[in-house]
Amino acid sequence: QEQLVESGGGLVQAGGILQLSCAASGTIFGINAMGWYRQAPGKQRELVASITSRGNTNYADSVKGRFTISRDNAKNTVFLQMSGLKPEDTAVYYCRAEIWGASTPSRVLEHWGQGTLVTVSS
Repeated sequence: QEQLVESGGGLVQAGGILQLSCAASGTIFGINAMGWYRQAPGKQRELVASITSRGNTNYADSVKGRFTISRDNAKNTVFLQMSGLKPEDTAVYYCRAEIWGASTPSRVLEHWGQGTLVTVSS
């Protein structure tokens, strides 16, 4: 069974830097798009950034110029480098990946991580 495991969340002061990582495990044949979403208390989950298997990226307007998404295809891992953090970036961050794996060999399946909390203090 393929799964995503996130790490790197925590408490940081405004203006600080934090890096999130998300590693996919299991018997994986390939991964299409990977991305990061976040959900703040009382708000809907929103896209933060995404990256295709070829490295094309997309960012929410609120994080452009501050966050950078990247991936290591050899390690089935996606990263989110966050700088210039603001209190409004406080949220649970979720990793998402479109995985073609042994558990569903005939199709690509969407997977989500368990979430990691990022708290930015003012």
